[in-house]
Amino acid sequence: MLTVLVDYDSGNLHSAQKAFQRMAAEVGGGEILVSSKAEDVARADRIVLPGDGAFPACRQALDGYGGLFEAIEEAVVGRGRPFLGICVGMQMLASWGREYHDTPGFDWIGGEVVRIVPADPALKVPHMGWNDLVVDRAHPMLDGIATGDHAYFVHSYHFRVADPAHLLAHADYAGPITAIIGRDNIVGTQFHPEKSQATGLRLIGNFLRWRP
Repeated sequence: MLTVLVDYDSGNLHSAQKAFQRMAAEVGGGEILVSSKAEDVARADRIVLPGDGAFPACRQALDGYGGLFEAIEEAVVGRGRPFLGICVGMQMLASWGREYHDTPGFDWIGGEVVRIVPADPALKVPHMGWNDLVVDRAHPMLDGIATGDHAYFVHSYHFRVADPAHLLAHADYAGPITAIIGRDNIVGTQFHPEKSQATGLRLIGNFLRWRP
């Protein structure tokens, strides 16, 4: 069993790699590989796409690796490999990103990525730090995770889903903030599971055991 963390120069993958390796050892999740090679993605049993920074920059960086996105799409959409997007890696699942300018996303989960506008103007953007999750619907990725569990967020934009059925969990920041989305073999977290201590490690372990 091989899980590939896609490296396309969009964030430091060291902490994510360590968290996935730890949970792979605990749950028998197999090998964890950080790679920017399309051929590694093509042979992966599971794929993780992280992302830090702005939506347009991450999309451009990913497209800059010849054949890498195509390999991801073939594995996930064509062959149904389990997929986890993290932070901007989750946002790029959308139809559109509205950061700086309109940028097409993967359009794997319908919706758009829009700026956070809290109802309370005293709340700062970016939304940064610990927040409680509110579970909206049951999912294997949320096994052992409940409303009130904490996750660590750092972001100014969030995913507004077109279909409420794709919203698995949210957080409250003077209004709902999308936290976890999913459909079929595809899930994404706005927060960083590798920085979210027990909740994040549980989610990673669930992903490594997940068989959609």
